[in-house]
Order: sequence, then structure tokens, then C-alpha cells
Amino acid sequence: MTDSHFSRRSLMRYGAYGAGAAALAGTAASWDRLTGADIPGRDDGSLVVATLGPAYGPEAIRTLTEGFRKVHPDIKLRINAVQATDWSDFFAKILTQIAAGTAPDLVYVATEGVQLFAQRLGVALDKWVKRDADELREYFADVHPSLVESMMYEGSLYQLPVEFNAADIYLNSQVLKRAGASFPAADWTRDDFTALLRDMKRSSGSQFTPYFWTNRLWGGVVPWLFANGTNLLSESKAPGGAWLWDSFYPAADRQGRGGGYRWTTPQADHERVEEAYDYLASLIQEDLCTRPEGGNGQNLIGVFSTGRVGVTPAGGFWAGGLNLAGMRPGSFDVQYFPRWRTQRMQFGAAGYALLRTSKLQDEAWEFIKFASRRDTLMRLFETNQTTPARRSMLTADRYRKMGPSHWQVFYDTLDKFPDTGPIPAPPQVAEVEQVLLKHTGTALASRRSVAPALRRMQSDLEKAMERDV
Repeated sequence: MTDSHFSRRSLMRYGAYGAGAAALAGTAASWDRLTGADIPGRDDGSLVVATLGPAYGPEAIRTLTEGFRKVHPDIKLRINAVQATDWSDFFAKILTQIAAGTAPDLVYVATEGVQLFAQRLGVALDKWVKRDADELREYFADVHPSLVESMMYEGSLYQLPVEFNAADIYLNSQVLKRAGASFPAADWTRDDFTALLRDMKRSSGSQFTPYFWTNRLWGGVVPWLFANGTNLLSESKAPGGAWLWDSFYPAADRQGRGGGYRWTTPQADHERVEEAYDYLASLIQEDLCTRPEGGNGQNLIGVFSTGRVGVTPAGGFWAGGLNLAGMRPGSFDVQYFPRWRTQRMQFGAAGYALLRTSKLQDEAWEFIKFASRRDTLMRLFETNQTTPARRSMLTADRYRKMGPSHWQVFYDTLDKFPDTGPIPAPPQVAEVEQVLLKHTGTALASRRSVAPALRRMQSDLEKAMERDV
């Protein structure tokens, strides 16, 4: 979730998980047949870390490699920046490496893949976290527990989050001014949001789109489901996790925490899900937004920066992306996602997952710790290409030259809204997402299409969740 050229790096966060996760599921199911890490000549003794290439250009690789060498001169490190167009392509290429017996030791994994890796491919970090508890107290004190909980699975911790992005709302200041509208309050509602879109539409030309969103799991329809007090799949917490919460978080922060999320029974035919889809269909009918596009929304920075789009959901990664596109501080801003029945918001996070086939697991743990250090992340995230998982890194100095003015929103989405949670990503995430994307497009063809499309979505989700990955 984090290119030497920031515009591409920022856009990676719009990538769909899709085909890569489908391939990952297939590989996971055949894991025993594919582990050939002991093939002679394949290993030079280096700790191998696989990252998304556009997210890790030469400068980022040098930062990690040189910094790690200073701390651990005895561990040879090789970072493979896999050149891929998006997350789907990245995971497909990682699976090719696994099948060829050249699996990396560590893979950078976003929320969408956390549970799938944990269930089939990954190693729990519990024993190392317990062993190095004193060393890690400063880290956990600086990282919101919701991010940590999103990296847990059935009571164990599988990744240390290093970054995240919540789906907040970006607003073009030029468009706000043109509409005679004020910057919305933190507690604005869905009705306030609709009224703002209408004001923007009335004051703009025919080529203008007040609200743009892309059909994907992160930042698509899911924020509206959360705001309406529902989710695509029923949500609960796995038992366990007390070993972590009791060790690192005060009572107020560990209240209600568990051993990670469980997403189980599909509920696409729930009345609140239908309400959310009907609302979005009404915006399309009123020409306040277009039917959502698939893919990664690569044209979005351009149309937003030139004032052809008024508002869109995005995370902290856009602060640097819009600046690189020529938008100066004051020309855009960010606010929380609007309230409906709730003002619960969604996020996606990322960190390094340790593969079971690794013969260098202790060394891999040392890299995980190094990559989560504040000084490491300060060097790695200089251009605001993401939201750091470490709260202390979000300061006025960081955003003074790039904006937005309300930069506090990024971390306060967690701090002030403690029920904010991760996008629904069970081990069957590949099929779940494909079902969501397919039927969302159909459902929003018209308001009459909503109910029948959601019934078909429900049926397909039930089939997907019954399958063992």
C-alpha cells in the first residue's frame, strides 16, 4: 500500500485485489505440492523480502537495505520489488515464485490478504512478540489497537502494521467555492452530503461529476454499508488475543478487543444493505455521480485536481499524490466520511507477512521489527504517500507543505471513532470481492435493479463462503 514516482505509488492504493487473490487461493490450496524452497542453487543465503515494485522504487529499497545493514550487518538482505501494475498482478507474480520454489521469506500484504496468508501461508508472530515485549512497548503505544487487531487471525498476530488508509472524503476547494458551500462539519450527515453534491452540480458545467467512486472493496460501496450500520458479511471477533492486549494496551484501549475479525454469513439481502445501494442508485439517477467504474481509478487524481470532480473517498496517501499533481495546500481538504445511522468508517492496512517456507524466520522477525521502527518509517514515508501506522508521525510539519489543512482527520478516524474497522476480508476474499464487484455494477443500473441484484449477490456470496480456500 505504499514508487519512486509518487503519482503511481498513490494510485496503487486504488488497485483491486481480484485475480491475484484468486490465484493465491488456488496456490494456498495446493501448498504442499508447491513448496520447493530447497532446490539447489536457488538460495544465496539472503533474507528475501517481496514488495510491490511501484510502491518501492530504488530510493525506498536503498533506505530499507542500508538502514537494516547498519542494525544487522550479519544478515544479508535482498528486497525484490516485484514490478506489477496493481495488487492483483503483484500477488500473481509472488505465486509464480512460490510455485517455482523461490518463495520469498517475507511478503508485503494488505488487509485483503491478511487472513488468507494467516490461514494457509503465514507464520504467527506471537512467540517473538512475547519474547521482545519490552522492545516493542514503544511501538504498540504509538499504534492504534484497531490496526493491530486487523492483523490478527484466530487469536494470533501475523503482521505488525506499518501503514493504513481510511476512506475519508476529499473535497476540491475550488469546487466548494464555486458552489458557495462551506467546508463540512466533522459530524455532517448523509443528507448534508447529498445537499452539497446538488449545490456543486448546480454551479458547474455538464462535464462535472460531483461525486466519484470506484467499484472495489476498499472505498467503494463498503463505506456506505458501514455508515448505515451494516456490512457485506456478518462481523464478529474471534476469541483470544488477551496475551497481546493485556501486555501492551491500557484497559480503555483493550476493551472489546479480541483475537481478530471473523466475517461469516453473507447479508447482501439485508434491508440496510439495500438502503445503501438504493441511496447510491438515487445519486446516479440524479446525475450526482456516475455508475462506479471498475479497476484502480488511475484517472482520478487528474480529474479531481482540475476540478472536474468535487468529492471522492480516499486516504492519507492522496496528500502527496495531489501535491505532485500540482495542487497546493488550500486547494483541497479532507473530512470524515458522513454520518448515516452511524459514523463508523473503514480502513485497510499493510505489513510484512512471514511465510512458513522461510528458513530464516528469526532473521525475518528482525526485519519486521526494523521496518516498523519510527526512524525507518520517517525516512520511508517522507512524501506522504500513505498514512503511517505510527500516530506520532502525523504532525503539522509533515503536512504544512502539502496539505490538507485538516490532516488530523487521517489518524482521528481511528482515535475519535474507535469502532472504525477493516474492510471485510475473510480467507475467501478473492471470490467475495469478485461477487461484490459484479453485482454492484448490475444493482446500480437503476433503482429497480437494486433488490434483484442483491438477491443474486446473496446467493453467490453464500456459495463463495461455503468454499474452503
